[in-house]
Amino acid sequence: MSSFTDFDLLPTLQATLVEKDLVTPTEIQNRAVPLLLRGRSVVGVAETGSGKTLAYALPVLHLLKELENAGDRIKADGQPRAAVIVPTRELGEQVSRVFKPFTHTTRLRVRTVLGGTTLEIAKRNVQGPFEVLVATPGRLVQLISRKLISLSDVRFLVFDEADQMLDQGFMPDANRIVNACPPKRQLALFSATVSKAVQELMTTIFVDAEVIRSKGSHRLVPSLKTENRMVPDGKRFPVLESLLAHEVEGGTLIFTNTRDQCDRLAVDLQRIGQNCLIYRGEMDKVERRANLKKFRDGEVKLLISTDLASRGLDVEHVGRVINYHLPQQMENYLHRVGRTARAGRPGLVINFVTERDQPLLDQMESVR
Repeated sequence: MSSFTDFDLLPTLQATLVEKDLVTPTEIQNRAVPLLLRGRSVVGVAETGSGKTLAYALPVLHLLKELENAGDRIKADGQPRAAVIVPTRELGEQVSRVFKPFTHTTRLRVRTVLGGTTLEIAKRNVQGPFEVLVATPGRLVQLISRKLISLSDVRFLVFDEADQMLDQGFMPDANRIVNACPPKRQLALFSATVSKAVQELMTTIFVDAEVIRSKGSHRLVPSLKTENRMVPDGKRFPVLESLLAHEVEGGTLIFTNTRDQCDRLAVDLQRIGQNCLIYRGEMDKVERRANLKKFRDGEVKLLISTDLASRGLDVEHVGRVINYHLPQQMENYLHRVGRTARAGRPGLVINFVTERDQPLLDQMESVR
């Protein structure tokens, strides 16, 4: 398909695509949407920033609206017909934002139950009838156990950013969620990489699914420019200070390997007058979300993070990623640099390199 208009989607969805100026589907959208519309279960492996969320959101909304148009309206409270399982609250909110513009014309309802919110908020969110649920596994299992939500009418179950979710040990929850759905539900799994846990899921629950691997999966996108900067005698900060003197369009995301490195770097930058915020684990969740919002809104141009920000988050204006400390694993590197050069936009990654990073540099050559 060369255009979204070539997909057999409802006019209401087509109208929103036009309104949002979405014309040409990405590779993963081109390959996954037709299969999902035909009722096939799909495993989609594609590089970060390739539009995986829209690849399942459009078929989900299309198929649910068709049921409603045929007179099969949803009536029961707390009994969605589609469930999207995400690893983190931040990603859940992001997925909900992708769905939202398309719900205005379809009049379908999307609710969220996410970790990091109170149980009372979660209970309120699942009151009344609605069609689509976006949930983190732990919170969803909690609501199922308390009989506050039922997946007995789910027609479409999606695992998004599955590599991150399963890496965090969510396999038992994933199995329980799948078993709570009807046997004939349609399944979709989307991931940027295939970890051992994802492979296990593919060979058990998704054994009958069509597997799609984009040409760019596990590779760097063509619009990404990479620069390696050698760090003399391990003195990183002067190199960073020099780099930040040259502004780029959009925000800069700086990665460290540990929470302590993250905090120390923030203090050093603030000491020289650089306005920055941190985003890492083991910090107040309200503060972390507020920091991300300020960065996303462009109020602050510099965000320092651990690998917590490397997976799934879509911040449109990230123009530059700096690996202040390179990760040891290639998979983590791909997720980090995937925060820029998204959806065909240009992006720059700058790696601070020492002799100990040579094994990773050798692997990086294979993904260019």
